[in-house]
Amino acid sequence: MGKQRSYNIAVMGGDGTGPEVVREGLKVLDAASAKFGFKLNCTHYDFGGERYKRTGETLPDSGIEELRKHDAIYLGAIGHPDVAPGILEKGILLKARFALDQYINLRPVKLYPGVETPIKNKGPEDIDFVVVRENTQDMYCGMGGVMHEGTPNEVATQTAIYSRFGVDRCLRYAFNYTRKRDKKKTLMLCGKTNVLTFVYSLWERAFHEMGQKEYPDIKREYAHVDATTMWMVKNPEWFDVIVTGNMFGDIITDLGAMIQGGMGIAAGGNINPDPGGVSMFEPIGGSAPKYTGKNVINPLAAIAAGQMMLETLGEGEAAAAIEEAIMHITANKLKSLAATKMGYSTSEVGDMAASLV
Repeated sequence: MGKQRSYNIAVMGGDGTGPEVVREGLKVLDAASAKFGFKLNCTHYDFGGERYKRTGETLPDSGIEELRKHDAIYLGAIGHPDVAPGILEKGILLKARFALDQYINLRPVKLYPGVETPIKNKGPEDIDFVVVRENTQDMYCGMGGVMHEGTPNEVATQTAIYSRFGVDRCLRYAFNYTRKRDKKKTLMLCGKTNVLTFVYSLWERAFHEMGQKEYPDIKREYAHVDATTMWMVKNPEWFDVIVTGNMFGDIITDLGAMIQGGMGIAAGGNINPDPGGVSMFEPIGGSAPKYTGKNVINPLAAIAAGQMMLETLGEGEAAAAIEEAIMHITANKLKSLAATKMGYSTSEVGDMAASLV
């Protein structure tokens, strides 16, 4: 036997039902690590609404330094009904994303068997693509301001910033991902070159230069963002991998979540793919505070986030086993993905998934 594979994981249950779904995800990860011969050393952190209410702290700099010591972060949900919107999201999620330079948001859009899609006459064979979203630039940089606030002459600006460096590293990840995925070997750039001429001209030039020079085996396509949203609904089978900017990616990935069956199944990764980079994996749905403590929330998205984490860490075999378990449950067990309507409790779904790995 070779050296024991061991990973240090920072676990942030967060708010609302976050700790409940993470608990089930950890059950499944423990089963996978036991079966496939690696070790997960988990350290739990209480960053979230309750800590903020108690201490006034979101994610202190010391917390960032703690997170840096880990191989990955496993997150439940952030969002507390007693804390104004934006405080926790900016103070924890965006702070971690920028401080840890998680410059890729990775969102698989895959319809599992037995899951209903709102798109008529489409099935699992039609909906299986991935969105690679640039995650640290665009209008999320905080460049802009307000003048004459509260008067009829008020002016607000929010500036989209892109650097060639930032665009190139996102494109390189997307090309490599498309090659590794090895499905249609097609990478589509989603932009808006007809209106956002400066920003998306930079993206388009960088896209074709890199593709021609370094990735001749990958087919390149381009679509405006408005056309992309139409085709995601009309012809989702056309897509393999989509690469796009931060704002457009934010929007089209929520559309992607709905066509794959809703927030109860969608998972995502905020990824720093550089050597030593720390990535963060989470279910896409919110903290669902009204279901807290009732053991009725669907944990499959959190389990899928754990699967993505293992895949990114290089434990592909274990990740595939977890995905098979999820697909078995959606195809054969659950009545619905919705909270209270699954036909099983949160912990029963977790136990089932762990037993199937």
